[in-house]
Amino acid sequence: MKNKLIALLGCIFTLLLLGACSKSNAANDKVTIYTNADEEPVAVMKKVLDDNGYKGKYVLQSFGTSELGGKLLAEGKNIEADLVTMSTFYLNSAQQKEKMFKEEKLPVKPLAKIPDYAAPFTVQEGTIFYNTEKMKELHLPIPKSLKDLADPQYKGVLSISDIKQSSTAWLLFQALVDTYGKDEAKTILKAIYKNTGDHLESSGSGPIKKVRLGEVALGFGLRHQAVKDKTEGLPIDFVEPSEGTYTLTESLAVIDKGKRTNPEAEKMLDVILKKGRKDLLEIYPSALYEGEKIDSRSLAKEQKVFPEELTAELLEQHQKLVD
Repeated sequence: MKNKLIALLGCIFTLLLLGACSKSNAANDKVTIYTNADEEPVAVMKKVLDDNGYKGKYVLQSFGTSELGGKLLAEGKNIEADLVTMSTFYLNSAQQKEKMFKEEKLPVKPLAKIPDYAAPFTVQEGTIFYNTEKMKELHLPIPKSLKDLADPQYKGVLSISDIKQSSTAWLLFQALVDTYGKDEAKTILKAIYKNTGDHLESSGSGPIKKVRLGEVALGFGLRHQAVKDKTEGLPIDFVEPSEGTYTLTESLAVIDKGKRTNPEAEKMLDVILKKGRKDLLEIYPSALYEGEKIDSRSLAKEQKVFPEELTAELLEQHQKLVD
C-alpha cells in the first residue's frame, strides 16, 4: 500500500511538472513588446493586434524613454523583448553599439530614407499649451515663444518634463539650442527651471495633466495631447512657438536573436504598420509613408528637426546643460 501511494504521488508530481512546463513554454511563445509610447498609441497597438488575430499572443510592457533606452544599451540582444517601439535616436545608438535589430522589408514605403532595421511609427511634436480659464484668472499673457517661458511672471505656474527622464523635454532643449546657441540656451533654461520649480515632471504627459487640472496655467509637452483636449472641449489651447515646432520620430524594431528570433514579432510589426497607421495619423498628423493623407489644418505651421543627427550621446550632452 505504501509503495502504491508513493508511486501515485510520483505520477501526480510528474503531471504537475509537465503542466507547469507546458504553461511556461506557452508563455514563452508570446511576443514580448517593450514600448515607451504614450497611452494613445499603445491603445491603438493593442486594438490592431487584438482585431487581427493576436489577442492573448503578446505581452506589452510600457517604460519611460530613459529607462527603456538604458535597457536597450545595457542588455543588447539579451533583452527579453522581441519587438520594441522606441525613440528612433535610441534605436540608432543601440544598433551602432550592439547590432541588435533585424533587417526588415516593410509592407509600406517610407517617405524618407530610413535605416533598414527601423520602421517609423509616430512623429512627436513639442509645443506650449495652456489652461484658458487659469490664464484669465491669473491675468497672464499668452506666450509667443519658448523664450517667453523664462519670463518671471510665469514663476510657479509653469510645468515641463525632466530631460533626464523624458525625451519630450528634449524637444524644448533642441529648439532653444538651435535657435539661440548653447550659451544663451543655458541662460534661458535656467530661468525656465526657476519658473517650473516643483512642477518638473518625470513623464512627458505630466505637464498636460497638471494644466488640465488647473494646478498650473501653462506647460510644454506633446502637441497632439493639447490638440486632443481642445477638440474635446476642455479649456486647453496651444501655441506654435516662434522658434518652430521641433519633432522626434519613434520607430518599431525587431530584436535579432538569431535562431531564437520570434517570427511572430515581424508579423505583428507588419500588422501595426498596415492596419494601425490610419488611427495613429488621427493622433499624430504627420505622414511617414506613401499614400498617407493629412488634413493640412492639423499640421504644425513650422515643423523642424535638429540640424545634428540625434543620438543618445547628443541627448546626454544636452542633459548636462541642466547641471
